Amino acid sequence: MTVIGTGYLGAVHAACMAEIGHDVLGVDVDTAKIEALASGRPPFYEPGLPELLATSSSLRFTTSLEEAAAFGDVHFICVGTPQLRGSHAADLSYIDAVVEGLRPYLREDALVVGKSTVPVGTAARLAARLDPIPVAWNPEFLREGTAVQDTLQPDRIVVGATSARAVELLREVYAPMLSAGVPFLETDLATAELVKVAANSFLATKISYINAMAEVCEATGADVVQLAGAIGLDERIGPRFLSAGLGFGGGCLPKDIRAFMARGEELGVGRSLAFLREVDEINMRRRAKAVDVARELAGGSFLGRRVAVLGAAFKPDSDDIRDSPALNVAAAIHLQGAHVTVHDEEAVENARAAFPQLDYALEPAKACEGADVVLHLTEWKRYRELDPAVLAPLTRTPRLLDGRNTLDHPRWRAAGWAVRALGRP
Repeated sequence: MTVIGTGYLGAVHAACMAEIGHDVLGVDVDTAKIEALASGRPPFYEPGLPELLATSSSLRFTTSLEEAAAFGDVHFICVGTPQLRGSHAADLSYIDAVVEGLRPYLREDALVVGKSTVPVGTAARLAARLDPIPVAWNPEFLREGTAVQDTLQPDRIVVGATSARAVELLREVYAPMLSAGVPFLETDLATAELVKVAANSFLATKISYINAMAEVCEATGADVVQLAGAIGLDERIGPRFLSAGLGFGGGCLPKDIRAFMARGEELGVGRSLAFLREVDEINMRRRAKAVDVARELAGGSFLGRRVAVLGAAFKPDSDDIRDSPALNVAAAIHLQGAHVTVHDEEAVENARAAFPQLDYALEPAKACEGADVVLHLTEWKRYRELDPAVLAPLTRTPRLLDGRNTLDHPRWRAAGWAVRALGRP
């Protein structure tokens, strides 16, 4: 098989398909990325991926679509679908470029399988373009930080197809997972496309719901963490994704819900997805609220203040800074006159390249030196293990904003810290 596009999705998918016994050819136009992967060095941080690359003997890489077409029985398209500049819609130019580049060389017995997240209707359009080569859609459900595990031990495999042969080929591809009891769901093309965006929209809605409740708690003196714990015990609701705080970011949820809204308008069902606009707005408001609370802790103004930011990646166990709430807050505080120093376990270099106006530290303690306020904005495990009694003397004033509600507040207060958190008294 071939895996075209070797970003988070493609590189992990290629390595995991080789791990379960397939011969895999990874394809990308980025020569530097291909060379890094071929030498066993993924160009991003993902736990478990370097080990797979280092031990695989059935995985290699190329920049040639002609070579890929000659090699592969099954071609997985894993390129990005970012937000279109100047619009909420998805940019499908990378997928279209792959299809146009691959089409002249495809064998008649080939199968093209989309894994990228796309607006509903994309698969049918590409199928018409590639006819008589069959097209299937097999959405991904990876979480950065656990992408290898999510690929090797998925909770479901969804396949949208119009031919029985396509379904059987994909059953063969995923045979080890199916033998382990993973559900295999066969759908039409449109349903398969909708599964991913519907799932992401639901998760984004659940996160924004508890953050909306945090806003109510802030107005009433209630505690959103206790509230979330209580309603999460209802089995119809459940506790997952009810962690109030700074909100979601990354390369998926924000752009996916916006693209879903844009596609809904094109289909004439915009009112059915109008609630996602409020989901997006609630999410962005939490970033502004964090800036406001940090300013209060700084004495009402950031001018001349030093602010330490613990976290740059949009989530822990990743070096991905795309639409990172942590960096969004850090940059906003910098613009209001503060000297901002950022620490992150893995994302410092990515953050430095995107936000050179900020300062960076290689250790949390160095970031906190002389700080008037410390902001905890990405919930790395290491930050929960910090000793607040050791950090307090390093600061100018020991004041903490826990933007993720994961630190032990009584422990920090006992060490002399003034502690604020989003949605809590």
